[in-house]
Amino acid sequence: MQLIWLRSDLRLHDNTALSAAAARGPTVAVYLLSPQQWQEHDDAPCKVDFWLRNLAELSTALGQLNIPLLIRSAAHWNQAPKVLLELCHELNIGAVHVNEEYGINETRRDQAVAHALDKVGVTFNSYLDQLFFAPGTVLTKTGTYFQVFSQFRKVCYERLRHSLPGIVAAPGKQAKLSISSDKIPASVDGFATPPDSLRALWPAGEAEARRRLETFADAHIDYYLSERDFPAKPGTSQLSAYLAAGVISPRQCLHAALQSNQGEFDSGNVGAVTWVNELLWREFYKHILVGYPRVSRHRAFRPETEALAWRDAPEELKAWQEARTGLPIIDAAMRQLLETGWMHNRLRMVVAMFLTKNLLIDWREGERFFMRHLIDGDLAANNGGWQWSSSTGTDSAPYFRIFNPLSQSEKFDAQGLFIKHWLPELAALNKKEVHNPANVGGLFGVADYPSPIVNLSNSRARALAAFKNLPSRQAVAGGGDE
Repeated sequence: MQLIWLRSDLRLHDNTALSAAAARGPTVAVYLLSPQQWQEHDDAPCKVDFWLRNLAELSTALGQLNIPLLIRSAAHWNQAPKVLLELCHELNIGAVHVNEEYGINETRRDQAVAHALDKVGVTFNSYLDQLFFAPGTVLTKTGTYFQVFSQFRKVCYERLRHSLPGIVAAPGKQAKLSISSDKIPASVDGFATPPDSLRALWPAGEAEARRRLETFADAHIDYYLSERDFPAKPGTSQLSAYLAAGVISPRQCLHAALQSNQGEFDSGNVGAVTWVNELLWREFYKHILVGYPRVSRHRAFRPETEALAWRDAPEELKAWQEARTGLPIIDAAMRQLLETGWMHNRLRMVVAMFLTKNLLIDWREGERFFMRHLIDGDLAANNGGWQWSSSTGTDSAPYFRIFNPLSQSEKFDAQGLFIKHWLPELAALNKKEVHNPANVGGLFGVADYPSPIVNLSNSRARALAAFKNLPSRQAVAGGGDE
């Protein structure tokens, strides 16, 4: 009997470990509920709810193939070896199959499980699935992990041209087993069920993920480069939550992009090329997790930035978290996050730079807050993005490159449509006033909307001084707002 241990791979199609298990013999699937571990990882309630809803969809799909899906509890991952050993003994399992996951805790968990199973003669088979290339196989000429994305991407392109990863066939129907699937819980203690309005934005299941991918590849990918930075436009794929839970695979996304671009990676349709680039950014950050494990431990990628004099400003942090900074593009973006579990990628950079540069608050505060609210929360991508924005990470923005929220707002939401959608209290302002209501005049500005909590010019100068004062930082001339 084969056991497929499902984790962040909640799909039937193009699932390497599932197909490998089914090819070896009668197969049973298991998923471990680990609420204590999820809380330690700051997983959002809407994300946990999304996993559970996708598990229910997957259970139905597996049931049609006579593959039972069992649910077991291992509150913390250190309980996983014991729980899986008991299950293997109970069902007379000969081999356990998993798709590789990355990060310090994930790696230690899998090593502990493999060791425990080996002692009783159960083989532990691990497969490359959520990446195109195994970490450690895309290296510099000196044998180290890349720290610059453009160089990493170049090697990936060369490798993909010679050997494109194929789509794995879905398993076929197996003979019925005398094992029944377990009921998928509707919720887990410690994680509140999100409102129906949020859940409706993210329907569960592979069919929905594939529909989104097909719609994007057919109708939007051509305009991805020109429209992806405008939050009021439907310019992005809206697939990140499905990728994070493994409801769709990066290989499926890559094949769809190439199909829309006559098989080209870096020529032809600029929208498709740009989107493939984003898939490779996702890949890059997961390789960074493995190559530089300190980023899994709440440490800055650039060690010298650990000496930054971050400000302890709880009231300003709270204003940022609660979408009341007095800067409309920041507050609209934060409301989008709080109400939908998702934020437009351009705005993730804008709000992150505002927190870490204008407020000079530690990037880890932002990283944690995002994880606690994102339906697509992913350690590698979230950490990579925050460290990029705060100039503490790999390939990060130069410290003197600080997005100005007002100019970003005027450039990417020129008509104020995004702002007015999320901040209806500003709906009466014209398209010039809406970006900076503090300039409208009157003793108290716009009713029901706060004044800015920080002076952008002064706070920018403060951030530049803090970075220039780092022990090993050479002062860099030039640079400016964007």
